Amino acid sequence: MTKEKSITVLIVDDHPVVREGMHGLITSEPGLEVVGEAADGIEALEKARALQPDVVLLDLVMPRKGGLEVIDEIKQNNPEVRILILTSFAEDDKVFPAIKSGAQGYLLKDTPPNMLLQAIHDVYEGRSSLHPTIAHKLIQEINQPPDLPPTAEPLTKREVETLKLVAQGLSNQGIAAKLGIGETTVRVHVSSILGKLHLANRTQAALYAIQEGLIRIN
Repeated sequence: MTKEKSITVLIVDDHPVVREGMHGLITSEPGLEVVGEAADGIEALEKARALQPDVVLLDLVMPRKGGLEVIDEIKQNNPEVRILILTSFAEDDKVFPAIKSGAQGYLLKDTPPNMLLQAIHDVYEGRSSLHPTIAHKLIQEINQPPDLPPTAEPLTKREVETLKLVAQGLSNQGIAAKLGIGETTVRVHVSSILGKLHLANRTQAALYAIQEGLIRIN
């Protein structure tokens, strides 16, 4: 029997006690593996480049280089890596730039351990994971008048179908199975959707779909 691949995680936080706690929690979960830790932004970039983790669990306020800069540089080096923010800060000037830069999840440090573990699985599978406080902020934000120019090139029927499934939290693999197409084709559709709508990532695409009434939320 072939052993399933573990989801590899890099922990980035400037507090040793937080890193130790996260390390113990994550390694207790079957299917998750901590491959490294970093205490500041510079070390985070070095470790991310060397270790190529599946998920980076990232604080935002750190010495030498802040989390927002780290997101941009990690994504440039490895666009496929998933960024999960775990921080104490819920201010708009941190939440919105982090999501825009490509973070798939944003949790606060009062998040229950089981929710954090689930969030790691979710972002690895391509789904977004947001603390309720952050989700509320984003819902408020999308109810504001948009400040982006409308796309001159409308989405195709298949792109709309893909966008709806992205908003439902499906991974590329799940979308491919649902639509009966290849994962490569799904990636092309998602890239086209983001480009046409001037969006940075799947989380923004999901919020756009909600705003436009393409899907409903409870």
